[in-house]
Amino acid sequence: MTTQVPEQSVTRVRVREAPAPRPRIRGRSAAALGVIAGCNAMIQLDDPIVNIALPGMREGLGLSAVGASWVINAYLLAFGGLLLLGGRAGDLLGRRRVFMAGVALFTVAAALRPLAPSVEFLVVVRAVQGVGAALAAPSGLALLLSTFAEGGCRKRAIALCTTVGAVSTAGGLLLAGALTSLGSWRWVLLLDVPAGLAILLLAPLVLRETPRHRGRFDLAGALLSAAGAAALVYGLTRAAELPWNDPGVTGWVGAGAALLGVFAVVERRARQPIVAPRLFADRDRLLAYAGTLAVPGALIGTYFFLNQFFQRQHGWSALATACALLPLPVTMAATAVAAGRLERYTGARRMWIAGASMLAAGNLWLAALSAGDSYVTSVLPALPLLGAGMACSVLPATVLATSGLRADEAGGAAGVLNALQSVGGSVGLAALVTVSSQTGGMTGGFAASAAFACLVLLAATLVRGRGRGTR
Repeated sequence: MTTQVPEQSVTRVRVREAPAPRPRIRGRSAAALGVIAGCNAMIQLDDPIVNIALPGMREGLGLSAVGASWVINAYLLAFGGLLLLGGRAGDLLGRRRVFMAGVALFTVAAALRPLAPSVEFLVVVRAVQGVGAALAAPSGLALLLSTFAEGGCRKRAIALCTTVGAVSTAGGLLLAGALTSLGSWRWVLLLDVPAGLAILLLAPLVLRETPRHRGRFDLAGALLSAAGAAALVYGLTRAAELPWNDPGVTGWVGAGAALLGVFAVVERRARQPIVAPRLFADRDRLLAYAGTLAVPGALIGTYFFLNQFFQRQHGWSALATACALLPLPVTMAATAVAAGRLERYTGARRMWIAGASMLAAGNLWLAALSAGDSYVTSVLPALPLLGAGMACSVLPATVLATSGLRADEAGGAAGVLNALQSVGGSVGLAALVTVSSQTGGMTGGFAASAAFACLVLLAATLVRGRGRGTR
């Protein structure tokens, strides 16, 4: 006989689920991450090092304004133009092999820079450095994707890479500023060499070679993407010095856009394209690409305008300027450490929205800056906002852009992501310099940076997301 228990007497007990364990990275995987993050930090640090050393180069080598611009542009053209090819090369030839070849080129070129007897030598060496970075950067990201499976560990690895990059930028700014103030510009240019040598020694020990996928190089796609990206980057860098309607700007930008348009048509018909069209079929990945393109414009003005503000208007040394900017990378590093764990609770979409909002707020704060304002009250409050905003924007965009990939697509996807970052930096700087020159000061430049942050915010808001991790 079955006894019926009244429904009212049944006590419902809710079993609270234990929180998922925090993903940990240990052993060989941790060492591999250290090498990949070290390479990423080395490449990120090179640009501020060269910019800090540039005044000394101009004096020591007698560089004209045009020669100084080519020291920067030679690297940008090679780097931006060859990133897609570098990512594809890793897929076909083995990512560790291509990664190490890129680091070796980068390091040898960095070691030769201080020996430069002329501007021509320096420009060639900088171009070689750009080639090395174009091979190493996408292969390094693809190695990270193949080392860490999609999920918590991969997100934590991306966050730690961001942390290492921010910490190295902070330390590098201080060291470069000190060497510039106390020694020669030639010593500053050697800072990358020890890091490059250490990476070359450790990489064979801790990085596993990836399988070489069958295929061939899409020569037409490689040439079109390299020429198109290089022309676009060159035109945008010219826009930082010339009006936008100048033929030297519109001609190059138009040629770059046309070549990239032909590249898109050719890739749709190619049997083995340099970039798989499937990468652009996912809505969230497209939005992540859009955010990646826009986010450099939300930060690049901080270093560009504040360097001039401190050194020209206040007469500060390079070391004092580096110290003044330090709260930005320090906050970025601290936020990146927590971002991986925070994303598990907020989801990628909410974190990205918060990060873009902080970037917009920090730039709007600096848009009110005037020549006589105090650092403590008018600059310092914005720097933590920008650092935290950058960390909370980079992680979700990178995770969304690299999710759902096949094994043979990681290199191509990494190449696209790095190429968008490179072009985004050029677009951002050109736009900011143009706006500031037309409005007569930093106010317009920082307002333009806030506009870029709003574009990032729009991309984050439109993300739909799939699964538990994106809300």
